[in-house]
Amino acid sequence: MNDLFEKLLVLRAPRIGPVRYARLVAEHGSPAAAAAAMNLGQSHRDMVLREMDAAASKGIYYICDDDPMYPAGLRAVKNHPPVISARGNLAALGRRAVAMVGTRHATAAGMGFMRDMACEFASHGVAVVSGMAMGTDAAAHLGALAAPGNAQTVAVLAGGADYVWPIENESLYRRITERGVVVSEMPVGYVPNATNFIQRNRLVAGIAEKLILGEADLNSGSMSTARFVAELGREIWAIPSHPADSRSAGPNSLIARGAAKLCSGISDFFPQKQNENEKEKKSAPENILLNAIGTIAVSESVLADVVKKSISEIKRDLVILELQGLVRKTDGGYVRT
Repeated sequence: MNDLFEKLLVLRAPRIGPVRYARLVAEHGSPAAAAAAMNLGQSHRDMVLREMDAAASKGIYYICDDDPMYPAGLRAVKNHPPVISARGNLAALGRRAVAMVGTRHATAAGMGFMRDMACEFASHGVAVVSGMAMGTDAAAHLGALAAPGNAQTVAVLAGGADYVWPIENESLYRRITERGVVVSEMPVGYVPNATNFIQRNRLVAGIAEKLILGEADLNSGSMSTARFVAELGREIWAIPSHPADSRSAGPNSLIARGAAKLCSGISDFFPQKQNENEKEKKSAPENILLNAIGTIAVSESVLADVVKKSISEIKRDLVILELQGLVRKTDGGYVRT
């Protein structure tokens, strides 16, 4: 606890970030020695003590970068935060993680696609990391929370770990702290400003082993996350969209210049298991018949001629396909459903 206090004394001093913190500790040999050399007054010490008391009362934990619970991906980033705070299920920080980000003004289709993918990632034991913004971020968190179990998602905040922003996501924040975790490098109670959101994006990139980019304008914050991921040499996957929509400009541009792989769905990351019914359908004789049926009605006699079977065999196979819900009978014959 004393070591944490000394670290926070240095970190909470004016104009001290990860870079200056590391330099001061290296110069003086320890956080305590650095704090002593800075001649920090009693009011500063009292401020840090008040923050630590507030964190304890709200169930917020501090995690130092020499703690095994500190996210491994973030520890590997140069000039990472020496201390982060976390609220919720800390086990989420020990999981493999994928970042999923995009615009606040996402389409319904874009959010649905992101939500479904996030649920699949979480179901495979991969924590979904995002920034808890409206739109795409919220869809990613909600998708992860729809998966069974706990520790499915990590929300990185621009303010303190207790500061909910935007306020519309208060219920989402509560759900995340119950089953996932929120993290921040800012002091408890801190109200963010514009530059803090870029810092947040840096943490999102650092925690995750890869990024899935949804709909995003060229100059959006999500693109800054992509730049951080690229600098770290980690994978970027982008979901393409209609070129006439400005929200497609970000992912489409990354794909076009080879900076991101095209993401077509969860099958890009996990092999899809074929269920027994599908195996039976693929191997069954009636599958040959199904390939001969389209959206225009075809009669039994024409089908018999196409697949080289008797009418009685065709009738039997058609009954099977109807029971499977794959074809239906119309006045002119059979069509695929």
